[in-house]
Amino acid sequence: MAKSTESHWSRPNGMLPNSRFPLLVYRNGVEGGGEDAVRERFRANGWLNNWRYPGIYDYPHFHSTTHECLGVAKGWMVLDLFGQGGKRIRFSAGDVVLMPAGVSHAMVDQSDDVMVVGGYPEGRDWDNIQENHITEETRRAAAKRIMMLPIPARDPVFGEALLEWIDAPSSVDADLNDFRDGLDPV
Repeated sequence: MAKSTESHWSRPNGMLPNSRFPLLVYRNGVEGGGEDAVRERFRANGWLNNWRYPGIYDYPHFHSTTHECLGVAKGWMVLDLFGQGGKRIRFSAGDVVLMPAGVSHAMVDQSDDVMVVGGYPEGRDWDNIQENHITEETRRAAAKRIMMLPIPARDPVFGEALLEWIDAPSSVDADLNDFRDGLDPV
């Protein structure tokens, strides 16, 4: 299996924190998908507290207590990411999405047979902060929790160090174009 990922960067968007870490997509990261195969791959790489569900929530939300990985076991789904004006991306069976804490996501379309398996580093518990219920107090408390989260020891697909996150700029306000060109972020 080829080791390649897509990186999608975000910035704070209104009351949404999003993340300084890129959202990572492993296309066909678990070749062909399948619930057992996806769950076993996640578990082998330390992504536990697994669940299975026909998609994900269809309202914009994010997690502040953990990062999350989503593996499409069957079918396909389309997610809106990063809040209003963000990105809309389609994911198919076998694809894995590594979602940094704070990144807004919502399912906006799906196949009739979609099935997703989720997991969290070291089995962390997750919360559910809905975009249309965020107050300034909620936003500040969530941002503090997100900043204290460690980078997971291993990625959910290859079991390797998350260099894309380890090497990320230390602030969401860093000039990402300089970072991508190999320059030190300002």
